[in-house]
Amino acid sequence: MNEAIILAGGFGTRLKEHVPNIPKPMAPINGRPFLDILLSNLSSYGITKVILSVGYLADYIQDYFGNKKYDIDISYNIESSPLGTGGAIFSCLHQCKNDHVFVLNGDTFINVNFSSLEKFWNKYKSPIIVTRKAASNSRYGLIKVDKNIIKEFNSSAHSHQKCLINAGLYVLPRNLVHPFSKKKPFSFESEYLPSAINLTKFISYEIDSYFIDIGIPEDYQKAQTELESNLND
Repeated sequence: MNEAIILAGGFGTRLKEHVPNIPKPMAPINGRPFLDILLSNLSSYGITKVILSVGYLADYIQDYFGNKKYDIDISYNIESSPLGTGGAIFSCLHQCKNDHVFVLNGDTFINVNFSSLEKFWNKYKSPIIVTRKAASNSRYGLIKVDKNIIKEFNSSAHSHQKCLINAGLYVLPRNLVHPFSKKKPFSFESEYLPSAINLTKFISYEIDSYFIDIGIPEDYQKAQTELESNLND
């Protein structure tokens, strides 16, 4: 059983004007909810279990997907109050059965071969961050890598030159150490990762394929014309 966690609990404040009164991951792409596209894509790679971490308008997502879609068994991690990306991930890890799990942001699509990513996990057996070169890292922080090992993760550094960014897809061991057990909410990107990479070996899986984050209006509009032609084969 291949498992995945999708973080779908955000408020989507920056998209409110374009998609009012629905959760951001349900924003329609040519009439189809973005989250539906993510689930269909995961199913095509043999993912059979997904935990959706939901908060804002959780009922909307639950009513749409129920407990099964595209041959994927779906369960829900209900955030009664916002957990942040870090709190949500660690809350979901307790529900996983495998020794590792794919973790995705519910507002990001990456054209990646999950079967190849699984093989990469089997080679290293260490936490993996999918990375990608970008012209600017203004929204994604800065990553420095040496021989596939992540040496620096700075969520606040900004560069307007081509650099390596966090693409928002991870492969994490179920027993990943949780240093914020008494702190909720917290950010996986800005609070956990910068120090965690000094304690645990994190591996970079670099891609150069299509990537889009619909979290801002400009990219949400781009997705309407680009996404369909860039879905995984």
